[in-house]
Amino acid sequence: MSSYEELAVRFKALAHPVRLQILDMLRSDEACVCHMETALGKRQAYISQQLMVLREAGLVDTRKDGLQVFYCLADDITATLLDAIFGPVEEERPARLEGCSCPRCAVSVLESVS
Repeated sequence: MSSYEELAVRFKALAHPVRLQILDMLRSDEACVCHMETALGKRQAYISQQLMVLREAGLVDTRKDGLQVFYCLADDITATLLDAIFGPVEEERPARLEGCSCPRCAVSVLESVS
């Protein structure tokens, strides 16, 4: 595939509002589907469908931890494009989301209680 074709695939994947929201979320840290579901207010199946498009375009990678699958940006090119679109990441987002059942949020809740 030529570099123009690769760029076209990348930009086509970027041309969707929910995929842009997902990528913007992943700029600051990796996240699992249930975390994205809670943050974006979308169904798990819809989030997974959008993540599949992003994975096929080479914009996100995955890491498995037990039963959880965590998504992150695939490369610096993607991060640079997102910085051009949104500007640099200014602050870290909260690690824990209210109503999220993922292990990361559950651990954060336990830490804040103790």
